[in-house]
Amino acid sequence: MILQDFVLTLLLLAGFLGGESWAQGPEITTRVANAEDCPVDLFFVLDTSESVALRVKPFGDLVSQVKDFTNRFIDKLTSRYYRCDRNLVWNAGALHYSDEVVLIKSLTSMPSGQNELKNRVSAVNYIGKGTYTDCAIKRGIEELLIGGSHHKENKYLIVVTDGHPLEGYKEPCGGLDDAANEAKHLGIKVFSVAISPNHLDQRLNIIATDHAYRRNFTATSLKPTRELDVEETINTIIDMIKVNTEQSCCSFECQPPRGPSGPPGDAGNEGERGKPGLPGQKGVAGDPGRPGDMGPVGYQGMKGDKGSRGEKGSRGAKGAKGEKGRRGIDGIDGMKGEAGYPGLPGCKGSPGFDGAQGPPGPKGDPGAYGPKGGKGEPGDDGKPGRQGIPGSPGEKGAAGNQGEPGPAGETGDEGAPGPDGPTGERGSNGEGGALGSPGDRGPRGEPGEPGPPGDQGREGPLGPPGDQGEAGPPGPKGYRGDDGPRGNEGPKGLPGAPGLPGDPGLMGERGEDGPPGNGTIGFTGAPGQQGDRGDPGINGTKGYVGPKGDEGEAGDPGNDNPNPGPMGIKGAKGHRGPEGRPGPAGPVGPPGPDECEILDIIMKMCFLCPAAECTCGPVDLLFVLDSSESIGLQNFQIAKDFIIKVIDRLSKDERVKFEPGESRVGVVQYSHDNTQELVAMGDANIDNIGALKQAIKNLNWIAGGTYTGEALQFTKDNLLRRFTSDKRVAIVITDGRSDTLRDPTPLNSLCDVTPVVSLGIGDIFRNPPNPDHLNDIACLSRPTRPGLSIQRDNYAELLDDTFLQNITSYVCQEKKCPDYTCPITFSGLADITLLVDSSTSVGSKNFETTKRFVKRLAERFLEAGKPADDSVRVSVVQYSGRNQQKVEAQFQHNYTVIAKAIDNMEFINDATDVNAALRYVTGLYQRSSRAAAKKRVLVFSDGNSQGITARAIERAVQEAQQAGIEIYVLAVGNQANEPNIRVLVTGKSADYDVVYGERHLFRVPDYSSLLRGVFYQTVSRKIAVD
Repeated sequence: MILQDFVLTLLLLAGFLGGESWAQGPEITTRVANAEDCPVDLFFVLDTSESVALRVKPFGDLVSQVKDFTNRFIDKLTSRYYRCDRNLVWNAGALHYSDEVVLIKSLTSMPSGQNELKNRVSAVNYIGKGTYTDCAIKRGIEELLIGGSHHKENKYLIVVTDGHPLEGYKEPCGGLDDAANEAKHLGIKVFSVAISPNHLDQRLNIIATDHAYRRNFTATSLKPTRELDVEETINTIIDMIKVNTEQSCCSFECQPPRGPSGPPGDAGNEGERGKPGLPGQKGVAGDPGRPGDMGPVGYQGMKGDKGSRGEKGSRGAKGAKGEKGRRGIDGIDGMKGEAGYPGLPGCKGSPGFDGAQGPPGPKGDPGAYGPKGGKGEPGDDGKPGRQGIPGSPGEKGAAGNQGEPGPAGETGDEGAPGPDGPTGERGSNGEGGALGSPGDRGPRGEPGEPGPPGDQGREGPLGPPGDQGEAGPPGPKGYRGDDGPRGNEGPKGLPGAPGLPGDPGLMGERGEDGPPGNGTIGFTGAPGQQGDRGDPGINGTKGYVGPKGDEGEAGDPGNDNPNPGPMGIKGAKGHRGPEGRPGPAGPVGPPGPDECEILDIIMKMCFLCPAAECTCGPVDLLFVLDSSESIGLQNFQIAKDFIIKVIDRLSKDERVKFEPGESRVGVVQYSHDNTQELVAMGDANIDNIGALKQAIKNLNWIAGGTYTGEALQFTKDNLLRRFTSDKRVAIVITDGRSDTLRDPTPLNSLCDVTPVVSLGIGDIFRNPPNPDHLNDIACLSRPTRPGLSIQRDNYAELLDDTFLQNITSYVCQEKKCPDYTCPITFSGLADITLLVDSSTSVGSKNFETTKRFVKRLAERFLEAGKPADDSVRVSVVQYSGRNQQKVEAQFQHNYTVIAKAIDNMEFINDATDVNAALRYVTGLYQRSSRAAAKKRVLVFSDGNSQGITARAIERAVQEAQQAGIEIYVLAVGNQANEPNIRVLVTGKSADYDVVYGERHLFRVPDYSSLLRGVFYQTVSRKIAVD
């Protein structure tokens, strides 16, 4: 103001002193009027990010509406005269932004720069990537401070956005709150205008200065009243600015109209301090200051976010042994376990090795040393002595303690084989035998009459063999032959151990005297001196036992002893007794397992055998994950969880091995151009499936544009060359709206190399995916290798158990299964009903498993051998509570019709009334079954039914049996009501027939076991057997 007044004074002085003409008065008046105008600075901040540009088709339509809104707004920026003798004038500028900020035009005075600004706005092309609203607002603040007028209270921002992203994941310029607070601090007023539909009011309210600057402003609309809504927004904002500006520009006392200029006044006082200057350039770093004094202890901060899971710590030291716990109370007796499957008979063992030779016997006592005599003749063996008279009984001994029970006796010899069973049924004709060898040459014919002698000829070549005769029919099974003759005696065994030494024999007679010796009698010698007394000799050895004395007389009999003596030692095993007579024939036993049951038993015993189950793999999985802005952070996290769950399910349910040399996994996340990120097995830091899953969790949301075609080509070039397996599946997770205007790469890049599953999920604005793009990704237009296109409303549906099961089933649709076949045949008419439990206790997931099992049974029955195509018919009925029975498929022999009906079955999810279901099926047979057909029902039930007793079940079953219906029961789980199950099978509450129940009752531990092995073949075979 001081500068303007000073210039005006100089001009007036020059006019007076220079004697210039007053003709220049109008020009001076105009300049004064311009100096007193009330300028308003208005800056547009326009959102052209991916969430705006690609939200509706055609792509970019909402951006066009935003540009139209801006141009219409500019057209209404006309001057206005205030009653305080000031004119409202406008300065306007604009920018647009996504993950970068692009200046359209700096502040320009209106209306002179109006056309240029509108043309530049119309020429804007959307960026279509992330949304950095905080950066755009701060750039708009900067433009308002650099250009425009000095009236800081007359500066306005108009931010046109959808408020995305809600999570605030991408805010590189300090965040939306920081940008809005900066505008308020500088006195800049901010209008937030929504881009409808589905804008985020929570974010728009943060942008606006207060609620008056937000209201219900909208720049776009899909409603028929769009023109009126947009027009009302523009008029309301301009009216608010005019009112605010009038208050700021006319906030002085009213004065009469301006008169002619007076003489120049004296120099005024010092003017007011000017507005703060713009921030300068960043200076160089200053010298480090000295350490400051220690500050006061701060307050405890807010609890931080939950940190990431730390690395696994090292194993701790072994803990000390704890105190001995108190004795627990006795637990209740557990339920009786189900009877196990009968074991297969073992093979006869091989003969054992010969036993080791026994130890030698004890050494005998030394014999007597008789006088040496001549060699005598051997004496005859003595006769055994007579048995001695029993001695008198001893005194009565004290009663001994009761002895311990003796050891169990040895197992007796194997009994004789039982009688032969009845002759089996005659087997079916066998297959034709292989081509037989040529027959022997026939006998030589009778010699003919002798002809004239001819010359001796050479022997001719061997003639060709005769035609093969037709193979004869196989003969009937022969009877058992007679027993063969007794075999030859076996080889002589090894000699036994030496026996104990026998008793010494009697002393032989004295031998004859020898002949007299030669020589003469010598002289008697002189007596010698008496020698010293010798030492006493040692005691002699014990003498030999004398001869046995004569037998004594018999003693008197002793008194009777009523107490038995102590138990003697166990005697040696007796000799095998004579073979007994054959016993009478026993009752007929239950039928043994057929080949289907044997296969089922083998598979259950060998559940770890690789050939016991169908196997999936090796298979390579390629996940392509959309990480664009329209996905949203929460949905992006759900998509990563979906990938990990698919890997876990394939590992657990399908037993796919993700390891080098087997199946492999790779994930490519993408957004706009050149933002692809690849993690896969085989990377430097990923050596197992656990490391890969952690790498997937660590992927960060890119929040940019959507270049799906470029991402698919990147996957083909960078991931497929590392995965060389012939079996692979690609799964593309996207919102189905690729920016094909910016990304010309075709969406069918993977069609020639792998089947593709395109999962199209609605974005955060609940917009449905683009089906045309999904079909192109899944190659549905190609006759070879078509994929699968799936659409879902929201990302939460990806984690549904049924959906996950469908995905894994598609990945493993080409399984390697063992060839187990158990054919079944029907000899006559048969009507079979599958009565499916659809009550709450089953659960929706188990109900879906039951449907797959029922389809297998129906296929087995309808493709079995039978006299005619319509000999066997199948119906499907599901039941729940009373009056909740529904015929899903009437008696049919067309499997396609029945399979479609089973697929369309819906879970009833209510009470359980098996009695009402049986009566309903009985009525169904009475109305629809054929008279000569066998009537059989398979009931899915665990015996638990509300409000009924065993007696009530008995009546319902007996009514069915009287109608000629044979009932089979399939019980799942270990919570079955055993009394009700037995009545349901036999129709009797007492006298349970084990043999009948074994054939009519099937059990599995859980619903997943219905689909394992050949269980469905076993069930169908037992139902089909006559």
